[in-house]
Amino acid sequence: MARVTNSSEFLGVSEASRLIGVSTDTIRRWDKKGLLKAARGNHGERIFSIDALRKVANQQNGLSHKWEVLTAAPTDLSVGELFAGAGGMALGLSNAGFKTKLLVDNNKDCVSTLVLNRPKWDSRCISVTDLDSNDVPPRLDVLAGGFPCQAFSYAGMRRGFDDARGTLFYDFARIIRDTEPRLVIGENVRGLLTHDNGRTLQTMIEILQELNYRVAYRVLRAQFHDVAQKRERLVIFALHQDETSPLLYPEENDYVVTMRDALDGVPTSPGMEYSPSKAAVMELVPEGGYWKDLPDSIQRKFMGGSYHLGGGKTGMARRLAWDEPSLTLTCNPAQKQTERCHPAETRPLTIREYARIQSFPDDWEFAGSVSSQYKQIGNAVPVNLGFHIGIAARQMLGKPARLGKNAIKLEEVDEV
Repeated sequence: MARVTNSSEFLGVSEASRLIGVSTDTIRRWDKKGLLKAARGNHGERIFSIDALRKVANQQNGLSHKWEVLTAAPTDLSVGELFAGAGGMALGLSNAGFKTKLLVDNNKDCVSTLVLNRPKWDSRCISVTDLDSNDVPPRLDVLAGGFPCQAFSYAGMRRGFDDARGTLFYDFARIIRDTEPRLVIGENVRGLLTHDNGRTLQTMIEILQELNYRVAYRVLRAQFHDVAQKRERLVIFALHQDETSPLLYPEENDYVVTMRDALDGVPTSPGMEYSPSKAAVMELVPEGGYWKDLPDSIQRKFMGGSYHLGGGKTGMARRLAWDEPSLTLTCNPAQKQTERCHPAETRPLTIREYARIQSFPDDWEFAGSVSSQYKQIGNAVPVNLGFHIGIAARQMLGKPARLGKNAIKLEEVDEV
């Protein structure tokens, strides 16, 4: 947590409570939920930015926004993507105006989904390890990839390109080295920040720098980027040293898209079902509630051994709330530990509800079994988050988008 020495633009919990007109418990709850980023004052106390407080107050006080899949005018900028999955990032970047030149994934259902929806895209079912650099368009404007975060070898403590051998990031870096895209976009879970005590991310940064890129990273919160879901993704921008633009990230909106907004008029579709015994338990959970809202005797029976374990267990017997974004979607909406129950009906969310929450358009179809479709959607980058990332990428590459009065604001950040 950062320490602030000049705290004139920061407030303590009590002052923040008076300024915004909410209780101190509410300020602390926002802090605990990660909606506010606390700093430390001169005496080690938690303090909060006035601007951030006002933005969160707007976000939390019913200032919601209609659900829509965002688009911008096309450009001649080209993009390729490795580890493309079911196309969340690809569609987001396409909607932001990029021309899709190549998509690669080793999951047959994901590639079938890409071919089903965009047959003109060059979508290939192949492991990135087996991808020849000569099969990748040279000097793409953007190369994107949601690579897995595997730990590296630290033999010799060099922490460079050669030390990444045997990992999928090595193959991502190999394609970068051989094709020299103008901009690289990497995305991953927030946990990459602390993976192997932060050394994994540091190695990735050093490798990108070794390949002549200026690098920055930031955790983006999807619920403030036109996505009806509380989902965090670590986004790395690596801009080739020949490019003169500063590194830019999209600023957060001062509104959210709620479950009510996202599911308005959602098409009917298949979905998982509860067993009669589980449905009887979930029927007792109020909107926005979870296992602690059940009678103690039912808690004990439903949770089994988990009842006595530590930790929040907040995903168990969880029913979503209409007037908030969804919790992060998982690969299965009926998993006991990460329940995603409809706000009003006693059932898991359906396929099309999952897709709406991930900001896929209603005409984007998913191949494979119902369980495979849930997995594809749950693993995807939210489409509108990809769009916001694409707008920042356009600006860095000299093709700014003109979106009128609702233009996405961008923030310049320092390279690491």
